[in-house]
Amino acid sequence: MMHDTELQKMWVLQNPLNFTRYFFKENGGKRFIVGHHHKRVCDALDKVLRGECNKLIINIAPRYGKTELAVKNFIAMGLAINPASNFIHLSYSSDLAVDNSIAIKDIVNSEAYQAMFETRVKYGSDTKAQWDTEQGGGVYATSTLGQITGFGAGEVDRVDEHGNQLPYRFAGAIIIDDPIKPEDALSDVVRERVNRRFETTIRNRVNSRNTPIIIIMQRLHEHDLCGYLQEIEPDDWTVVSLPCVTIDEDGHRQPLWEFKHTLDELEKIRLANSFVYETQYMQNPTPIEGLMYSHFKTYDTMPIEAHLPRRKCYIDTADTGADWLCAICYEEYESGCYVTDIVFTNKSMEYTEPAVARMLVRNQTQEVVVESNNGGRGFRRNVEKLVRTLGNWDMVFIDLAQTANKQTRIFTNSSKVQNMVFYPEGWEDRWTHYANAMKSYRKEGGNEHDDAPDCTTGIVERFGLFTSAEITDEEEEEIEDEVY
Repeated sequence: MMHDTELQKMWVLQNPLNFTRYFFKENGGKRFIVGHHHKRVCDALDKVLRGECNKLIINIAPRYGKTELAVKNFIAMGLAINPASNFIHLSYSSDLAVDNSIAIKDIVNSEAYQAMFETRVKYGSDTKAQWDTEQGGGVYATSTLGQITGFGAGEVDRVDEHGNQLPYRFAGAIIIDDPIKPEDALSDVVRERVNRRFETTIRNRVNSRNTPIIIIMQRLHEHDLCGYLQEIEPDDWTVVSLPCVTIDEDGHRQPLWEFKHTLDELEKIRLANSFVYETQYMQNPTPIEGLMYSHFKTYDTMPIEAHLPRRKCYIDTADTGADWLCAICYEEYESGCYVTDIVFTNKSMEYTEPAVARMLVRNQTQEVVVESNNGGRGFRRNVEKLVRTLGNWDMVFIDLAQTANKQTRIFTNSSKVQNMVFYPEGWEDRWTHYANAMKSYRKEGGNEHDDAPDCTTGIVERFGLFTSAEITDEEEEEIEDEVY
């Protein structure tokens, strides 16, 4: 029969969240308030411990428990699993890094920890920034730009007597918590200095290519350390991005952690400083300068006008496998174009065609304009068939051959887009990918895709134009034959 301590030990080492909850309560006297995002963070950290991930980025807002989970308790847990583990902990401030080092050592030296694990702090190494365990492990804490030569994280790859590499065991990591201050992130000089420091020094302080590197930070700039690494090594890093507002299965906006921020509180942050909100809270850094669109108009109710609105849809199909399909349903009034629904996706036609057809019927669309370039005509025909199958024979479909240069069209119509296109309140959360594409689009260069601005430009180009032609008997008979 197992003793209580052995059972507790098994439960505590089951995953990083259990470990944090237990020692947070034991040593601090308070219960750790668990949010869903904490589980996601700890699932990722657990993969690091098991050797399934050795390059991890966690993007999360400040004061959401990242340091408690991924620094203090993760390092203490790593030393419990393997007392010979060696950690390098870095932050933008050496004082912050040292404070975390002290907190980790306090956990290790606590009565509850000592009762469970054999890890012991080595006598005579009891310094704030660097300390060792009796089993050969230790922690070294300093600033991102501080001196770290002479200390390595992890362990050298182990081999058997025949030179064969032994199975992986966790033996420490480099953990970077907020490598740059928010106010410094806007400085090209400081930002590039941090990125260069990572390349020239930090990355090389691992004792093995299997030694994990973990970066935990709020996004601060499109070219911060996380942005830089994802640009040069897009396939190497596992990224856990946790925006403060999410969309549930029913399409409703939800706060990531209501214990910390309600939707109303997050909205106040957005209104106070949209750049801070997008970067630090939504993990969606956008360039401050050189953006095509400086603002977007919103509405809470449709305008009341003498004439009924015209319900339209403009569709820009995906030209290549890397492009995104963009389909925007809207109601056209004299005052402008009021967006009602959007499909913006890079999924295959098996998904996009029925999704667009359902959206068209749902919005009682009268006119559908489809750019016929690069397969657009075939997409239009397939969607039209589906719409007719759903019982709508009044909807008019138009093929449009777009010959003008995209960039020129987007640029010359940018003012119209900002003044004539109205989005429903909360549109950034409802259509997140579309909103990100619009808000980050640059006037010159640096644009990976132009699908969202191109489609939105099509809306204002078609303003005031409406085709009311009806389907001929011959066309209806042809479609019926194909459908049925």
